[in-house]
This record gives sequence, C-alpha cells and structure tokens, in this order.
Amino acid sequence: MEKFDTLTAVAAPMPLVNIDTDMIIPKQFLKTIHRSGLGKNLFDEMRFDRDGNENPDFVLNQPAYRNAQIIVAGENFGCGSSREHAPWALLDFGIRCVISTSFADIFFNNCFKNGILPVVLPADAVAALMDDARNGENARLTVDLESQTVTGADGTAYHFDIDPHRKHCLLNGLDDIGQTLEKASAIDAFETTSSQSRPWV
Repeated sequence: MEKFDTLTAVAAPMPLVNIDTDMIIPKQFLKTIHRSGLGKNLFDEMRFDRDGNENPDFVLNQPAYRNAQIIVAGENFGCGSSREHAPWALLDFGIRCVISTSFADIFFNNCFKNGILPVVLPADAVAALMDDARNGENARLTVDLESQTVTGADGTAYHFDIDPHRKHCLLNGLDDIGQTLEKASAIDAFETTSSQSRPWV
C-alpha cells in the first residue's frame, strides 16, 4: 500500500449528500477482484451518458478537476452497500483523500485499508474547503497526516482526529498483510519455539 504523508493537490467539490457506493462504482463493474482498472468507471452513471459520452457538467470531467486527488464531499459519503470496489475505484482514479462531515462506517474503514485518507471535519470547515475547491487549480489544499491538518488556500489550517493505529498504517503504507509482516520476527520465533516444544504438531 502506498504511504500517505503530505498531499498538496486540487480538490474536487462534490456537495451532494449521501453519495453511496453504487454511485461511486455501479454494480455492473463489481465482477473483477482486481484493484486496478476501476478508475475509468468511477462515478460512471454521473460521468457518462448512456452512449458513453462524457457529461461536461460533472465535476471530474471539467478540465480543472481531471487530475484532482482530493474530494470535498457532502455528508454521509460512501453509504449504501459495503463494496470494497468503491475505494479501489477512487484510488485507481487518483483520489487519495476524501473530506466530509461524515462517512458510512464500512466505507470509512475500507478507505484506510486501501491507502485513502478519509477526513472528518465540522460543517463550517468543510464549507470553507468546499469554497476553496470550487476555485479549481487556483486553490490547492494541503493534507498533512503527521500534523493532522488540512490547510485551505488562504492558509487556514483545520485539525482532524484520527485513530493512532490507522495513522501509523497510512504513514508507513501498511495494509493488513503489511501489519502482519511487521511481526515476522516474532512469528518466526514463536514457530521455532513451538516446533521444539511440540514436535508432534
């Protein structure tokens, strides 16, 4: 998993509330078990019409936001079914951070396991950052995981809380397998001791 430390990037404003996982990655694209390749179908039903043409009104199709790495979203982002394909699609598109007042629990947890930082901030802070995001490339946001701050275009920094273990994993690029490998020496020592004391096992 790619490490997350400091990100300065364009943020796409998506003020719609209750953006669910089927909107993020529609059900017809859930047939794969691969994490790559889903970015082209991110927000498919909003990005494209029935003929596959881009919807010019959708934010990620607009020139200023095609390379956005941050989304500033309305409340309850990631609600709906518990598909891990949703963070996979976001990450494959290039999104590394989503900022909102609230997230659905399962989506929130899945983000951390896939290298995406979900940031929860008060409504007034999200509103200010949403205004910044509407200025496109002229107003980049900076997300600093170490200091747990999001800094707006005017230099105002907003502090966010994060579980220390999740912070450690993101800073070091550790998914579930990576966390296990951190304990490799202890596991090896246990296996050696166990085989000596219980050779019949």
